[in-house]
Order: sequence, then C-alpha cells, then structure tokens
Amino acid sequence: MKETLPETKRMHSKNFLAHCVEYINPLSLFRFSSVQQLSSQDSRKVQSIGAIYFTYLFIYSGLEFTLPFLMHNRFDYSSMQQGKMFFFIGTVMALVQGGYTRRIPSGKESKTAANGLLVLIPAFLLMAIATNTLLMYLSLTMFSFASATVVPCLTTLISTYGGDDEKGTIMGIFRSLGALARAVGPVVASTVYWCSGAHVCYILGGISLLMPLTYLRRLPGKAAKEQ
Repeated sequence: MKETLPETKRMHSKNFLAHCVEYINPLSLFRFSSVQQLSSQDSRKVQSIGAIYFTYLFIYSGLEFTLPFLMHNRFDYSSMQQGKMFFFIGTVMALVQGGYTRRIPSGKESKTAANGLLVLIPAFLLMAIATNTLLMYLSLTMFSFASATVVPCLTTLISTYGGDDEKGTIMGIFRSLGALARAVGPVVASTVYWCSGAHVCYILGGISLLMPLTYLRRLPGKAAKEQ
C-alpha cells in the first residue's frame, strides 16, 4: 500500500544496525529507546503505558491460554464445546467493540481501560471457583468485555504521543511489547496451572491484575486529566 506519511515528515537514520538491535532488545523496548524526540515527561508516560500494557497482556494471555485446560479438566469439554466457548467469547467481544468501545469519547480511554481491568479481576476469581457452566459463562462474559476494552483503549492512549515521524516507531514498540507478553505469559501461566492447580493459577492471576490497574490509575498527565 502507498506510504501515507510524506517524505518530509519521515525519520531518517544513518545508524540502521543500532536501531535493529534496539528493536530486538527487551530492555530497549521497555525504555522505548528508539524514540528520541519525546520530552522527558512524555517519555516517562510512554514507558509507563508500555509497562502497563505488557503486564496486563502477560497475565491475560497466560490465563487465556489455560482456559481449554480448565474447561476440559473441570467440565470435560470436548473440542466442539471448546470451539463454541471461544465463539461465544468472540461474539461478545465483537458486540462490545462495535457497540461500546468505538463510542468512547476522546479523553476517556484511561478510565475505560481501568474499568475493564476492574471487571477482569473478579472474572478470573470467579473462574477459579466456578463449579457449573452458568457461573463459568458469566465469568467468560466479563472476560470478553475486558478483552474488548483494555487493549483498544491503551492503544489509543499511547497513540497520542510523539510527532508524525515517530508515531509509527512508538506503536511498533508498543505492539512488540504485547507480542513479547503473549509469548512469555502462556509459558508461565501453564507452569503455574500444572504445578499448583487451577485455583491457585486463576486467583493469583486475578490478584496480580491489581498491579497494572494501580499503575494505570496513577498515570500522570493526559491520563490523569480524564479521571
């Protein structure tokens, strides 16, 4: 597709190799080292949003990955029933994103993301103790709501930082942090699940979400003005 950013607004770097190293170094990703033109205050905000995004997706993707284990072990779900469960999750997510998330007023993204985390915490705690499919599907509905709100709102929030020549870099690093979380989270969550059981895994995951929620509510600057 045709490049939409004019040549005059593109960032030009002579040290291509150094940038490549920064893009694959996890520490550089968390620091957004490739972004050079932000003020120190905005740089701290961008790093905070990136850390919140990574922590959230690390926990979320890990527990999402163990859902099929939980449903099979607790309710003896077959492959077809697992497919119907994920179809239900996807349908709720589509309805929430199409009917609610896209209508969120500008400036309310931080508050909405925090509300999504508030819904996700009891969802995971309920999954830990649910003994029937009614309770389980109630928790899956809450889970789907959070899935449809947190990431879109955090993505919109971080997209407000940086000039025209660095927004692509910021968004690329941001999504890379998400990919890293999705790679590591399932390994850790699966280890906890099979070593300590579903109850410990989901209760620990739900409680751990208090960390990104706390950081999000303390986020200064643009996010703080929304509250």
